[in-house]
Amino acid sequence: MEISLLAITPNSQEIIEEAGRTCYLSFDKMGASSSEDFIRKIVRAGHESVLEHASATFRIRGCSRAMTHQLVRHRIMSFSQQSQRYVDENAFDYVVPASLPEEYIEEFRSDMEAINAMYAKWRERGLKKEDARFVLPNACCSEIVVTGNFRQWRHVIQLRISPKAQWEIRQAAAYILKTLCEQAPACFSDLQAND
Repeated sequence: MEISLLAITPNSQEIIEEAGRTCYLSFDKMGASSSEDFIRKIVRAGHESVLEHASATFRIRGCSRAMTHQLVRHRIMSFSQQSQRYVDENAFDYVVPASLPEEYIEEFRSDMEAINAMYAKWRERGLKKEDARFVLPNACCSEIVVTGNFRQWRHVIQLRISPKAQWEIRQAAAYILKTLCEQAPACFSDLQAND
């Protein structure tokens, strides 16, 4: 899986501080303490609505459709995903489950080749891509661009870094958390990956 940050609100922490200080009309205190201290204080107080004034956009490549199906359940985000309706999935890439014992990996790969042959067969028989895709597995690789405001990213990360979360989305959430901690530490540094 490959994840890259495509965009983030410039000066995000300053914007969040400005929004937060609007709530208290405490503009005179800007600069008295750092934006980071102010943001950490309001996040600890549960006043996370001000985090909605900043957002981040990530591209995730080489992940499974199973993982993207979990991600798109977070409805207060924006998604643009590779279409199996329009993209030809002949010779599709796939994700091998991390829990698969070594002795079964070749058999799994063989199964994926068989599925690829089924897809090719139905395409050759004239089935449109949108209908031939019905035989494709959740292991099929996909690509997705995801945009969310900081408050929603916090929510997604908190749910998806849990040891109870599926391994693939947990890896994605941990990477996104690391990236956001580098970009806006006051907004995310209180969250911890649990691996």
